[in-house]
Amino acid sequence: MTFRKLTHSATLLVVAGAMSVPALESCTEDIDTSDRYTFTEETVASYLEKHESYSEYYALLSEVKISTRSESTVLQLLSARGNYTVFAPDNEAVQLYLDSLSAKGLISEPSWEGFRDEQTLDSIRKIIVYNSIIDGGDDTEAYQTGSFPGDTEEFMIANLNDRKLTMNYGTNPDSMFINGTKDDDGNVIGGSFIDLNNRDIPAINGYIHEVHTVIAPSNETLGDLLKSFIDLETEGFLVTAKVVMACGLGDTLSKIKDEAYEEAYLTGRLADLPTHPSYNKIGYLPEHRKYGFTIFAEPDGFWRETLGKAPSDITPEDVQQWVASKGLYPDATADDDYTNPQNTLYQFVTYHILPMRIPVDKLVIHYNEKGYYYATSTRYTVAVNETYSTFGQRRLFTLYQVGNLDGIYINRFPTLDNSRTGTYQELSCDADKQGFLVNTAEAQNVVNGYIYPIEAVNPQAGPATLAYTQETRENFLKRRWRFDVTGLFPEFMNNDIRANRVSTNRNLCVGLPVNTDYPYLEGLTISEGSLFYYLLGLACAWPNYQGDEFNVIGNYEMTFTLPPVPLAGTYEIRFGISNQSALRSMCQVYFGSDTDNLYAMGIPLDIRIRGADKLPGWADDTGDDDIDSETDKKMRNNGFMKGPLHYTATASSGSLRDNAYIHRHIIVREYMEPEKTYYLKFKSVLEDENKEFYMDYLEFCPKEVYDNPVTPEDAW
Repeated sequence: MTFRKLTHSATLLVVAGAMSVPALESCTEDIDTSDRYTFTEETVASYLEKHESYSEYYALLSEVKISTRSESTVLQLLSARGNYTVFAPDNEAVQLYLDSLSAKGLISEPSWEGFRDEQTLDSIRKIIVYNSIIDGGDDTEAYQTGSFPGDTEEFMIANLNDRKLTMNYGTNPDSMFINGTKDDDGNVIGGSFIDLNNRDIPAINGYIHEVHTVIAPSNETLGDLLKSFIDLETEGFLVTAKVVMACGLGDTLSKIKDEAYEEAYLTGRLADLPTHPSYNKIGYLPEHRKYGFTIFAEPDGFWRETLGKAPSDITPEDVQQWVASKGLYPDATADDDYTNPQNTLYQFVTYHILPMRIPVDKLVIHYNEKGYYYATSTRYTVAVNETYSTFGQRRLFTLYQVGNLDGIYINRFPTLDNSRTGTYQELSCDADKQGFLVNTAEAQNVVNGYIYPIEAVNPQAGPATLAYTQETRENFLKRRWRFDVTGLFPEFMNNDIRANRVSTNRNLCVGLPVNTDYPYLEGLTISEGSLFYYLLGLACAWPNYQGDEFNVIGNYEMTFTLPPVPLAGTYEIRFGISNQSALRSMCQVYFGSDTDNLYAMGIPLDIRIRGADKLPGWADDTGDDDIDSETDKKMRNNGFMKGPLHYTATASSGSLRDNAYIHRHIIVREYMEPEKTYYLKFKSVLEDENKEFYMDYLEFCPKEVYDNPVTPEDAW
């Protein structure tokens, strides 16, 4: 074999990325160079060719194919029409990377002649090239520094290696890094520094930003990361790593992709859905079915202070004894079988984990809440909660953010300005209900997950550690919770389907397979022959909660798992409806805890009816609180509610309470218990198989809220 040799020397050692890179199977066509630009301006490729400082990188671009199915090279890609963001390593950066591989013993010498086999050489070339380029396609402009994401946030578009890069800003705002981490003082550790002078270099098909180290994100999983904390006794999350591993979760937290789905997709056993009848877009199947996890962890400093020991000396038994001494899980067993789901430590640990990979900018989804619109607004407004079911034994867990308070919080239960003319921002928060602040600046992320440090806001008055206590359950019981339908299924977050802000057809209209051999959404079954679409609705100004919706077309029968309730009691489940489409459907709703014996809930749910035309009790709001409250009572008596004040279509559009197409249908009012799992089923009752079943959001509301004689339920 003949390898090119670098002549630059370097002394800085950087950590090498993983040695394997997934093939870019989605790129199946060769590059048509006949349509190359003939203008006098530079393409990305021609600019790099003319600058000797990028000669090593330029040579690599000519050696790396865009996929295993194409003979075209990445250099040809960067010579053609497009919108490419290129983080180009200079020659010294490439040499630094080879130095690091040599120091780790992965190659025999720090040069291209040091590779022992062609496979390893090809893998390293791909690491350098694929991770350096973001392809915006035809619809999305390349990134200039002014459009980079915020601190610790990810770029909206993945790179050619199907990885989303993270931005970090140093104490000087001009200091920009890719994929770094931060210390307690806000200094960036590691990462690829973007050159101060050679950034925002324009080309007619994108922008070039020089970096001083190769971007080589590791394929390390959360399981790998936690194990490394233990093996190296690295402080930060050492105690968390010990207790998570003691609970036997290492293998689970090492999962990356559903390989059966991958094979079915790549071999053509799964096909895109036909054009959606009203949205007029093909339903593109997701290319992957990824797994993901997010851990919200008390850092080692908390455990050092709480247990009076160095983190290296703290054992899982120490943590379990402390948890038991605080009475946090009184019904659990405090023995040494930590892998038992009924064990105290297991219940404590799993309440810190959500079964989805949630990046910083999606911890709380902001889209069209009142006074805010994702495309134009710069400041958050009303309170927004994202409520999820935790890993393991399913328990409620909420993330919260509001415009008049900095930060993102876990299980915060404030008093809001929730009158009909209020702001729905915080008025106050009791000392014992202030929850936990999420430290996004010091988050650590790997290929399948995030770890966020958390801190109790007021540990003297409230809980010092995150736990599903009786008090937490009671706080949930005094609230109404609204679930965007995508929040019920982790796959939407794990596969970057939910709240994707890139307006390509593949993102706007997602087809979901109903094939029982390759189910996509865990906890959902749907009859074969149905067409199942997720519509993002980006920039469409749909009056949907967070802008998106489900559509199922055909003679459908769909059953899915509901979130848990916090305590035993009577609850309402409301179904949010927008019936602006003439293709809406009608179905029978079933409910219960036994999927083989669900019982019908009243008359069929008619998603076709709208406001003043057919809804009994409907009347426009008058601004008089007494009159409008009476309208609400009349509608509730007939099983309906007006749309909420909380969200709109855009920041400037009016209240949905006065939109006759928007309402909520009370579909369930039943006694429910926290230990049971409940299900909803929707079954079509129409013969017309072209009609669309629509689903946007669900509300859960305890009787203590909707039937409170002292404090009536608010209109938000």
